[in-house]
Amino acid sequence: MSKEQFVTRHIGPRVKEVEYMLQVIGKPSIDALVDATVPPAIRLAKPLDLPAPLTEQEYMGHIQKQAKKNKLFKTYIGTGYYNTFTPSVIRRNIFENPGWYTAYTPYQAEIAQGRLEALLNYQTVVCDLTGLPVANASLLDEGTSAAEAMNMLHGVRSKDAVKRNANKFFVSELCFPQTIDVLKTRSTPLGIELVIGNHEEFTNDGSFFGALVQYPAANGEAIDYKAFAEKVKASDCLLAVAADLLSLTLLTPPGEWGADVVVGSSQRFGVPMGYGGPHAAFFATKDEFKRAIPGRIIGVSVDMYGHKALRMALQTREQHIKRDKATSNICTAQALLAIMAGMYAVYHGAEGLKEIAETINKSTALVAKTLKSNNVNVETKTFFDTITIDAGTAEMLEKIRVTALSHEINFLYHGHKIGISLDETTTVADLNAIVDVFAQVYGFTATAFTAADVDNAASAVPAGLQRTSNYLTHPIFNSFRSESEMMRYIKRLENKDLSLVHSMISLGSCTMKLNAATELIPLSIPEFGALHPFVPADQALGYREIFISLEKWLCEITGFAAVSLQPNSGAQGEYAGLMVIRAYHEARGDHHRNIALIPQSAHGTNPASAVMAGMQVVVVKTDEDGNVDIADLKAKAELHSANLSCLMVTYPSTHGVFEEGITEITSIIHQNGGLVYMDGANMNAQVGLTNPGNIGADVCHLNLHKTFAIPHGGGGPGMGPIGVAAHLAPFLPKHALVETGGEQG
Repeated sequence: MSKEQFVTRHIGPRVKEVEYMLQVIGKPSIDALVDATVPPAIRLAKPLDLPAPLTEQEYMGHIQKQAKKNKLFKTYIGTGYYNTFTPSVIRRNIFENPGWYTAYTPYQAEIAQGRLEALLNYQTVVCDLTGLPVANASLLDEGTSAAEAMNMLHGVRSKDAVKRNANKFFVSELCFPQTIDVLKTRSTPLGIELVIGNHEEFTNDGSFFGALVQYPAANGEAIDYKAFAEKVKASDCLLAVAADLLSLTLLTPPGEWGADVVVGSSQRFGVPMGYGGPHAAFFATKDEFKRAIPGRIIGVSVDMYGHKALRMALQTREQHIKRDKATSNICTAQALLAIMAGMYAVYHGAEGLKEIAETINKSTALVAKTLKSNNVNVETKTFFDTITIDAGTAEMLEKIRVTALSHEINFLYHGHKIGISLDETTTVADLNAIVDVFAQVYGFTATAFTAADVDNAASAVPAGLQRTSNYLTHPIFNSFRSESEMMRYIKRLENKDLSLVHSMISLGSCTMKLNAATELIPLSIPEFGALHPFVPADQALGYREIFISLEKWLCEITGFAAVSLQPNSGAQGEYAGLMVIRAYHEARGDHHRNIALIPQSAHGTNPASAVMAGMQVVVVKTDEDGNVDIADLKAKAELHSANLSCLMVTYPSTHGVFEEGITEITSIIHQNGGLVYMDGANMNAQVGLTNPGNIGADVCHLNLHKTFAIPHGGGGPGMGPIGVAAHLAPFLPKHALVETGGEQG
């Protein structure tokens, strides 16, 4: 029976092609090439202890079994994640289309006009809905975008604010908990003092430079922040707002009531929840801050013939020329997912989006009214899609929780409060099932809703908060109402671009592997795609087993003791790894260890990440071949030994060489009290031959879109998990709502 190995198709070169390449470079075999390339001292002594590979057919059977271990209950948890319908024309022609998901970052505008237009559409959606004039082409997630807003507002403080050392940032206690977590992490090393509290009690004594509120709030309340915005702005302070993009079709946009920055997630614009991501965040701001905005901005330009053309007008990567002076380490977006979200708006148009939002709002209002009339304590008064119920006691909440689970329904539970968030997938039958749970517990009889009841329900948005301005008026959002028209538009853009469906792309290691179709098919399986990240753990056992296996295998591949799967890109993996190093030193009382040695040849995100982690960058020279100057490294390590935090090193090096002196380099750092952070951008060259643990690294991030199989998608999604040695495992990052990470994370 034939059992064709997956690798024979996954790796392109055939035997004859390999022989030809070896002949050209003058080596008799692959083993001889490896012997000549990888220093013997760091070679692995034995093969990796990994399970035997599956054929593609065996894998598909296995992954289907894993999917069935995830339970798809009706879930109304919300908190930034919502079920959505991905229009089939977008799913088939973008999400599942290698012409879109294999394209490289659009650095070369002449072969990326399709993606650039799709991203320009996304920016336009964000600008129109937020009421601000400038938006970028997406960031990694809502928490990260809120942190980038905080950093940007700190960087653009007025001269007076700098003089009076205004370093406080106010955060509403009604922001999503995972966003608050990220802000806590990102503020500490930058010397920003986070003040979390009630926005109604906010007073500025001159020590604040900015503030952040959630709109609508995490408890569902659609709060009128106009008075708060005026108070903030009157005291030389800048305002950021984390907003629900769909709600802004009904609510007055923050840009109209004083916001300087609006951030959030575009997930509910047709992008599956996927147990937490990745999803494209948005970031919009005023024109005066466009030079300070993180990420990429797609701009309209003209080509050499005078024709309209698109290009990346601004991008944070330009900041990497400044290296340790950069204000952000963002070097990726969520391009594929931003493109999907933008196309969702193109598909529905203003009328379609408003209809979806109104149906959600009226459905929520209907449930709230019915529960209130039956003496259920619904606290939320004005809302878009979320209500909060006070169960009164822990015992009553537990009765509701058990009853809901018996009906395969998930609500959000916190203390004795219950949150219910509806979305575009919520049906009339779902509304009746929600009310039935409470009817059972509270002992009332509910009359079943009909579709007409939803249509006739009153809006829960008060007149003073209702949106009056137009949005999505550009022809692109008003031209493609049939599936055929939409399909042709998507294909027209795809045909303007170069991707792996056309040829190999000789630019960057991100493209030097295949996103195999078999590896990506699980993304379309509902039990993976439609699962909310905060469901009870026993409803996500398939995911849990995959995570445990992946962590175990990554530990074996890297030679490390533990792995965190949290970072959402390589740049965020860098940052997370450095923060783990920082936490390790601080736990030992070495708060003063803040020097990061970084070779001249390092990727620009390295020094940017180090500065964001509160470290001082000291540049190490490289020799004429581009290798680390070991003498200079030794001198600087000894000079700064009292304060040395770490070395950031890429291996193989940025110029593609396995430097002979790598173990001497790591040893020098350890001898002087520092730790070694290894940039995993080139990890694909190490797998099976050597590993970071063997070389002497203490932490390493892994670009899964380079070494393994996350789709690059025109500049993201990426994933950047970190592996750490045993002494750093206790400091792996935690999460506000999901049990993970180390004891001191």
